[in-house]
Amino acid sequence: MPSPLADPVKLPCGLVLPNRLSKAAMAEMIAKTNQPTTTLADAYEQWADGGWGSILTGNVQVDVNHLGSPYDPALHNEYKDSKTNSALVAQWKKYADTCQKHGTPTIAQICHPGRQSFRVAGHRGIFAQTLAPSAVRVKVGDSYFQRLVGCLVWSEPKEMTTQDVERVIGQFVDTARLMADAGFSGIELHGAHGYLIDQFLSGKTNLRTDAYGGTPEKRARFLLEILSQTRAVVPSTFAIGIKLNSADHSSATFEETMTQIALIAEAGIDFMEISGGSYEDPKMMGYGKVNADAAPKSSRTAAREAFFLEFSKEVRQRHPELVLMLTGGFRTRAGAEAAIRDNACDLVGIGRPAAIDPRFPLLLLDESVADEEARLLLNKVPVPWYTRFLPLNLIGAGAESTYYSVQIQRLAKGIAAVAPSW
Repeated sequence: MPSPLADPVKLPCGLVLPNRLSKAAMAEMIAKTNQPTTTLADAYEQWADGGWGSILTGNVQVDVNHLGSPYDPALHNEYKDSKTNSALVAQWKKYADTCQKHGTPTIAQICHPGRQSFRVAGHRGIFAQTLAPSAVRVKVGDSYFQRLVGCLVWSEPKEMTTQDVERVIGQFVDTARLMADAGFSGIELHGAHGYLIDQFLSGKTNLRTDAYGGTPEKRARFLLEILSQTRAVVPSTFAIGIKLNSADHSSATFEETMTQIALIAEAGIDFMEISGGSYEDPKMMGYGKVNADAAPKSSRTAAREAFFLEFSKEVRQRHPELVLMLTGGFRTRAGAEAAIRDNACDLVGIGRPAAIDPRFPLLLLDESVADEEARLLLNKVPVPWYTRFLPLNLIGAGAESTYYSVQIQRLAKGIAAVAPSW
């Protein structure tokens, strides 16, 4: 019996993904000039021939002054059009063409880190303020030492003025236009993991009382304006997706999140990726705080691989028309198929296994391979002993991200990646 993972998926914009397996976005830490380098393209050439239904790039930052890591590719200046900025388009086109050389649709994940931009990341200077909807610092713990670590790693955020908000919306739109002109199949707006869009959506970090805060609907306005303005300037066949957090909401705010998802669905979106976590609570890397207010997982769900499956099923129940991608924790064919057959999602996002085996889909889709063999189980990355006094969740997630970035760099050099040994 053919695997449901092999089914094609047609997005509302008309783009057809040849199967349900998506290479999820991961930090590559390769673009040392903050541009799409040949080395970055070399890494994606490995995935281009891997049998994926779609490829999502790592973060493309919309402002080179505010980066998630020092080596993110980014928009350096205002983007006019493909004629005025022909050299820039040609540079990005080489990247897009490499990703899609075997026909795999590739979607660029575009992002602004907001308050989570490290002091050393970006061209703004290590003492310059970050941008945020409200002046709420990143908090990695309650002890004096943990607060000191937070102050050393991240500068104090500046509450964005209305002019700041409008400028950043324009940067998202410019970046989307550049990705379309370069030949990517679509973009995904990064609205999860504590980055700027997520900061606007969350009542924890958005304390504004103007048009961009105060209610769930107003907190969603920043994202909705990016969506509407982007759709107006890219081709109708260009996919626009959104990555949203699922793991950062207590029972008291759950319905607020569902209100925002309803607004996003009404605005029109080609797919919605369900993920979760932030630097403060990195559930996306398998680390995170226990939330006493969260609904308990059923024993059946606990046995599954997906980190955020219950949330995805709730979104599916309320919005059956949405194309849903679920990312986080998938390691086996059986686990991925269970999520599809349970109608929890349409697309399965795979991250860390893709960094170890860029051709992982070929294994999962091979009917001659038994379920027991169609898997790639991974150990946690070991944390150095000398970091035991630092915030464990942050250090553990950082070790995971750094380790897999190194494996991606190995792929770019044509060297086989190595799974964690402990």
